Amino acid sequence: MRDRTALKPLTLVAVLIFALACFPFSARAQDANAAKARALVDAAIKMSDSDAAVKLLWQATDIAPADEDAYVYLGLYYNSRSDFTNVVKVYQKLVKYQPNQVSAYLNIGEAYMSFSPPKTDDALVYYRKAYQIDPKNTFAALRIGQLLAQTGQRDDALKYLKIALGDSAKNPTVASEAEKTLKQMGAL
Repeated sequence: MRDRTALKPLTLVAVLIFALACFPFSARAQDANAAKARALVDAAIKMSDSDAAVKLLWQATDIAPADEDAYVYLGLYYNSRSDFTNVVKVYQKLVKYQPNQVSAYLNIGEAYMSFSPPKTDDALVYYRKAYQIDPKNTFAALRIGQLLAQTGQRDDALKYLKIALGDSAKNPTVASEAEKTLKQMGAL
């Protein structure tokens, strides 16, 4: 009768070797996908047929869903056509794969603010998420403060607007907007 216990360490070693062999393959596959996605983005940029270019860009987001380039071009395309529903879809897909991408949350918030009428409750959710990820983001603070001011939440609005106002050296446009809103509120 054979002793099966002698096979167990060999099986474990074989599994570990297999896992190590697969890891570089997985990384190589990701690199290959990223290269394919970049090629699709490059091809889309050079196209004059915008419908075909958009299809290529969406394909790129499927091949390399965490690669930001295709999303940026899709966002620009849809934004230029005031298709804010698709702007939201583009950046919602990006945050699914890059949940700490502050600019994506800000873009979603801005898209919601561009609806007619603006979807302020939806926008506020995304501005808050951007601010939660980056508490030094004065643009997110500005937008949160403005929306809170519109809904009569004065004390909370003041808090965020003062944060936005405090960064006038780095971002004078944001500070100017914050100052304007604070003056409208009678807080300056």
